[in-house]
Parts: sequence; structure tokens; C-alpha cells
Amino acid sequence: MTKKANTDSYRRLTPEEWESAWQLHWKEAQLNYELPTTKKKASLAEHDFLTERRTKGKEIKRLKRITEEFEMGFKKLGKLGPAVTVFGSARFKPGETFYELSRKTGNIFSKAGFTVLTGGGPGAMEAANRGAHEAGGPTYGLNIVLPHEQKPNPYVTDSFEFNYFFVRKVMLVKYSCAYIVMPGGLGTLDELFEAVTLIQCHKIGPFPLILVGKEFWTGLRDFISYMASQGVFTPEEVGFSRIVDTPQEAVELVLKSLPKKFLAQLKTPEPKVKKKDKTMKVKEKKEVNKRKK
Repeated sequence: MTKKANTDSYRRLTPEEWESAWQLHWKEAQLNYELPTTKKKASLAEHDFLTERRTKGKEIKRLKRITEEFEMGFKKLGKLGPAVTVFGSARFKPGETFYELSRKTGNIFSKAGFTVLTGGGPGAMEAANRGAHEAGGPTYGLNIVLPHEQKPNPYVTDSFEFNYFFVRKVMLVKYSCAYIVMPGGLGTLDELFEAVTLIQCHKIGPFPLILVGKEFWTGLRDFISYMASQGVFTPEEVGFSRIVDTPQEAVELVLKSLPKKFLAQLKTPEPKVKKKDKTMKVKEKKEVNKRKK
């Protein structure tokens, strides 16, 4: 049974509560740019990078690693065909409202013929991969190597590992014909506003940027409206995305936006045959062969 999203406990933070949270969690971060050292290899590497002097030789080696990661992404993702990227929080659990919404989203886009891409982690990412996997379509995770070792979820067709967030972002923008944004936190907002900024600056052409879950995104819409009233947005920049309630609305919007030549490339996955159905078919085949003999 799907658990309902917990919206009843929502209330606005007072300025005092915000300040208290900053004092408790973020005050020290303001004074310490370096990451704390741990025994984990990834964290140690980050610490070394931030504290060491950046010599020309080391920067050349770093450039080589970045270039190799770009080449890996171009080679692997260039073969995927029409794809959409689904973003969302890593914190949702199976059975929760937003997990199941993401699962349905991955499923419906896969059935429409799209390859489904995600960040490859748990939560909404896992759910979208899972939905696409259950539909029988290809679905991939672009996993980021983190100090706390984010592991690829078990529903991806394949997982591509990235060390650099910015390389991963380039791949997701370059190989997606739409961004489908599920409810999420800072990482989700980062990806959303990165795409918005690229569209605003005409670095990429306007493409479907769809937020799923009207109730969840109400606060963002209101905040954007307030910012526009303060003069930081022009009127044409306010509606940078469509906000819908269902995956069906999202997929219909994407399909309407694509050129006919592009639509022709969509490949609808064949329905998965259940194990029982396979067993029955094998038995039926044996019976037919017996009769022929």
C-alpha cells in the first residue's frame, strides 16, 4: 500500500529557527573550506586536492582524467537513442507516495519508447529505473563516486561511473530530450536550475523541463513569483517549466514537443513474459510436437 506524503506537518520556519539551524549545522563550515580527513580513499583524495599546491604537472594529470571521463561518457551514452532524465530525492523508500510516483514515471516513459536515465542511486532514481525495468525498456544510471560510496541501484541496465559532477551534468543534458523532475532536495534543485540557466542564457535550446507533483512544487512557484516581483526575473523567464500532477501528462507533453523524425526513433519495449507464461508456452510447444509425431 502506498504511503501518503507527509504534508500535514509542513510549516514555515521563523527567522530565529533558520538562524538556529545555521548555528547548529553550518557555522563551522563557513570557517573551514577543507573536507575532514577520513580513512576512505575518495574523501582523502578530495582533502589532498584542496590542501595541496596545484602545480602544472598535477593539473595536466587532472585534465587527462577529466578528458578520459568525457570520452567514456560520449562513447557509452551516444548509442542510447532518445532518452529522458528523471531526477528526484535519494531518500524516498518503496511504498512511499513519491517513490511510487517516480516508479510510474519511469514505467510510462519506457513504454513510450524512451531510454530512462537517472543518477543511478536510491530513492526516486531507483524508482524510475525500476519502473522502466519493469516495462522491459533500457534504463541507465549515471552514478557519481562519493565519499559515502553511493552504490548503483539493482534496476539499471548498466551503470556508468563518474568522478566529476560537472562531467555527469554535461552527459545528462547532452543526451536527454527532456528533464523530468520529481520531488527532491538540494541535488535535484541543482540539476533543475542548471538546466534553467542554460536555457535562459541560450546555451541549449528550450526543451521540456517538467516538474511532477503540483502540491510539492507549489512553494517553488510561489518563491519564483516573489523573486520576479523583486525584479530578478523578466516575465518570460518565470514559466521556465511545466508543473503537472501525473506521469501521463508529462509524457504527453514530451511527445508533443518532439519533431516527427525524432519520434520515429522511439522503440516501444516488448512486454515482459512472466515465468509462468514462459513455462506454459514451453509445455504447449511440447504438446504440439508430440501430436505431430
